[in-house]
Amino acid sequence: MSFLWLKYYMPRSLYARAVLILLLPVVFLQLVVTVLFLTRHFEDVTQQMTTAVARELRLVLDVVDTAPDRGSISSHVVDEASQLAITVDAVDPVEVPATHLRDFSDFSGRVIVSILPDVVTQVSQIDLTENRRVHVYADTRHGPVRISFDRRRVSASNPHQLFVNMVFFGGLVTVIAILYLRNQLRPIKRLARAAEAFGRGRHEPYTPSGASEVRSAGNAFLDMRSRIERQIEQRTLMLSGVSHDLRTPLTRMRLSLSMLEDDERAALERDVDDMQEMLDAFLNFVKGAGEGEPEPVDPHELVATVVENARRAGRNVTLMPPEGEGEGTVQLNLLAMRRALDNLISNAVRYGAMAEVSVLLTEKTLRIRVEDDGPGIPENRRAEATRPFTRLDSSRNQDKGGGVGLGLAIATDIARAHGGVLRLSSSVRLGGLRADIVIAR
Repeated sequence: MSFLWLKYYMPRSLYARAVLILLLPVVFLQLVVTVLFLTRHFEDVTQQMTTAVARELRLVLDVVDTAPDRGSISSHVVDEASQLAITVDAVDPVEVPATHLRDFSDFSGRVIVSILPDVVTQVSQIDLTENRRVHVYADTRHGPVRISFDRRRVSASNPHQLFVNMVFFGGLVTVIAILYLRNQLRPIKRLARAAEAFGRGRHEPYTPSGASEVRSAGNAFLDMRSRIERQIEQRTLMLSGVSHDLRTPLTRMRLSLSMLEDDERAALERDVDDMQEMLDAFLNFVKGAGEGEPEPVDPHELVATVVENARRAGRNVTLMPPEGEGEGTVQLNLLAMRRALDNLISNAVRYGAMAEVSVLLTEKTLRIRVEDDGPGIPENRRAEATRPFTRLDSSRNQDKGGGVGLGLAIATDIARAHGGVLRLSSSVRLGGLRADIVIAR
């Protein structure tokens, strides 16, 4: 039997699922005990008490039959059977109910009305609507009479005590278990927060605690984080060292070229400029999102500043009106996000004639979109375009300067470091490439 449908109704968080696992057995146990108590103990006790009262009713009916007339029935019963604490009154036939009367929630009353008429054949109807009294209508030789006695003589006293105790102690045990469960799940939440922060490029202090299994997972996370940080640091140092060391010969080449004639110097200087641009791209790729710390940033102000800087650099960039109803700031690495936007804008104006930048801010999401009117990227090669050192010469023209294939890779790494994603698609308005940086708030 497949239970796949059940997962759609299960809570998502571990805490909610643990509480559900804890509550279900307690509720199920209380239901089972309640049903057994009602069907076995409570009904059996009521049946025994009803049978005992039935004997007394037969005795009272015999006394009623010995009364001299209808008007003396009450006093005659008091004189002959006062020790039974049962009162008898003569009633008119119209006062006799047509059916047995009882409340829907009166479980013991169902036993009474099913047993008493069978044991005492003279009983015609029973009225159980009063909480403290029972009225039994019976036929005698003087006509119908109403027999009244205390309800506690046919029903168990305080039957709700068991239910109250079950609910109270069940709730008490559940509260204690939930508090203990919260204490056990707190180390797991701390581990999840530390892992999430590390995935977004932040180093959050974390010390393993809790159960032995949670401590083992926490120590494994710390080891993994340390190894990744060492690898990133080694890669950064290596590429930074190589890029920095190459600047020295490039500077000497530039000085040497300045001694040449203008017609011979132009082509070589362009080559040196291309090499310088490649080194800058390598350094930007090495830095990624590791430069600076996340801070509250107004995304509208950030994008407006980047677009204005691009305009001053001679790029044809247009800032579109803000979208969405969100307000406030977003936790961003300011330097890294500027680098990512600058790379996207540079790619857009390099491969197209113009670019448009827009910002969508909602209560849960930040989306920064850069569109161009260039040739775009085929859908089957968009994943390849975000890889480092990948150049799609067949789809992106090279007329406006070379590149090393790191622009989209840098933007992708920065988006991932913020817990977001870089999405590439086709621009509906401009017809070129559309790049979206989507980050959850």
